[in-house]
Amino acid sequence: MRVMLVTNPFATFTTAAGRDTLANTLSARYDVDVEHTTHRGHAGELGARAAADGYDAVVVHGGDGTVNEVVNGILGAPDRPSPVDPADLPALGVIPGGSANVFARALGIDRDPIVATAQLILLLDSGSRRPISLGHTLNRWFLFNAGMGMDAIVVRRMEDKRRKGKKATAQRYFATTVSSFFSSSVTPPVFTVTVPDREPIEGVRFGFVSNTGPWTYFGTRPIATNPHTDFDHGLGVFAATSVGILRNIALGSQLLRGSDNPHARHLFRDDDVEWVRFTGAEPADVQMDGDYLGRYTELEFGTRKHVLHVAAAQPE
Repeated sequence: MRVMLVTNPFATFTTAAGRDTLANTLSARYDVDVEHTTHRGHAGELGARAAADGYDAVVVHGGDGTVNEVVNGILGAPDRPSPVDPADLPALGVIPGGSANVFARALGIDRDPIVATAQLILLLDSGSRRPISLGHTLNRWFLFNAGMGMDAIVVRRMEDKRRKGKKATAQRYFATTVSSFFSSSVTPPVFTVTVPDREPIEGVRFGFVSNTGPWTYFGTRPIATNPHTDFDHGLGVFAATSVGILRNIALGSQLLRGSDNPHARHLFRDDDVEWVRFTGAEPADVQMDGDYLGRYTELEFGTRKHVLHVAAAQPE
């Protein structure tokens, strides 16, 4: 089996020794080419090369942003004129190396890289390939979530902190989220959310679109904004029309408790829609899979069924 191992030496929780151990372990069983990312977008270039050169699998050791880049490289843009059968593309394997590792954990991959490597070897040896659906917007694929408004503001502020040398820990994300809601210098946008067969939701202050659940993790605790969204169905929508502290503390406590039905008077939620549209008069912050993308006035979200094969067990 021919495998490309893509590692991100800048990921939050990877080490040189750990990367070497992973490379040596996989090389003992497979024909492995090791590639270290050196710049933003490099992982996408490597994913595209792996698809063009006919690799059987691409294993990514890094955070969610690196995995996202590799997937976009493997698949090409959502609007490409001649999509490739996913069975003819490399299977994707993930060894967690970031701070949250939402995608890997949603697939049932252990957080511990050593345990995850053992899982991956069993899956590759058995030829296990699970087809999953992906969301897309801005002509890019997203693996688990994208958002406009407050969550993107938090991601932007976290990226500013990381550039200053601070690690992206769960506690720092939590503190940044709380401070963003309380800060007078943070002005969330106002936009409209449209979904099929419903009147537009006006006055939205922040909105999430999920491709699976959970939306993220607080340490070991899953935060599920759309508990019934998964890799085999449509998109989840979570749109709030208020940034009021008391309203959102109550809503946030439901998410922290793991509610199976998060609800509030200022919240619209649907766990399975075909498409979603966000439109606003002023540009708003946007994030995808935890990476900040910039500011936009309009986003159209869609989904493509079973477009990617992953080395993961089938859901029970």
